[in-house]
Amino acid sequence: MVPGNLSHVTTFILIGISEHPEFQVPLFFIFLAIYGVTVTGNVGIITLTSIDSQLHTPMYFFLRHLALINLGNSTVIAPQMLINFLVEKKTISYYGCATQHGGFLVFIVAEIFMLAVMAYDRYVAICNPLLYMVVVSRKVCILLVVLTYIYSFSTAVTVTSCVFSMSYCSSNVINHFYCDNVPLLALSCSDTHLPETIVFISAAINLFFSITIVLVSYFHIILAILRIRSAEGRKKAFSTCASHMTAVTVFYGTLLFMYLQPQSNHSLDTDKVASVFYTLVIPMLNPMIYSLRNKDVKQAVKRVLTNACQNFKKHVI
Repeated sequence: MVPGNLSHVTTFILIGISEHPEFQVPLFFIFLAIYGVTVTGNVGIITLTSIDSQLHTPMYFFLRHLALINLGNSTVIAPQMLINFLVEKKTISYYGCATQHGGFLVFIVAEIFMLAVMAYDRYVAICNPLLYMVVVSRKVCILLVVLTYIYSFSTAVTVTSCVFSMSYCSSNVINHFYCDNVPLLALSCSDTHLPETIVFISAAINLFFSITIVLVSYFHIILAILRIRSAEGRKKAFSTCASHMTAVTVFYGTLLFMYLQPQSNHSLDTDKVASVFYTLVIPMLNPMIYSLRNKDVKQAVKRVLTNACQNFKKHVI
């Protein structure tokens, strides 16, 4: 590469999860299955919460958007990743890399704050049930979702602009399976202090505020549940937020593992494992978490299937 000018970099090469040729086809089928389950599960959640009138509540409105975000997050990463398992030259264009990077940031930041919004929703539902439909009205729900998307998009544009304002002149080989901040900045022959600082501050602010909202919400939720006298009442209150607590624990646990591990243990290989988890595995798990541990969703599935069977019988007869 000729140093000094961004225009000389037209493509990047993605090393992927593994460089071993014998692993490429098995990994293709593994991740094709993961992506297939992710699409099926999240489209199912979106469809179910849209067509079933009993799921037209704030909680399921936010769940629908979480499913949409999970679907977007996986779709930004998985298709290119699957293609690269089967081709010899694992290339992505400069602008394709920038688009993937920006898209990933849009959806990952949106997921961080959507989980925080859902925690606030559970807090109002359990701690102020009589005012629930007033505090979390349809207008408030739409406003929270719109603000989440606007903020995530503006964050993505800012960070992606900084990362791709660097000169890439020494190498175009990205040691990752998608275009991420750390491996991209590692390739730059420019001074990366400013973009690294912006990336760090952005990640720190997003994690701090979202985790604070989640922790404060669940602190009050736990106190409210403990004040309930009957065991049945406590169980019922806990069940309304059990799915979200599981999803939050898995998601933030992965992010904190990645960002808070000692520098001596930090490596791009470790980043790859963590990245696979929160870009591909968690979007697959979330529909399962909200379906298997949620009576409302199970009942809605039964209603939809029953109605579909009845309509089919009517048309046949």
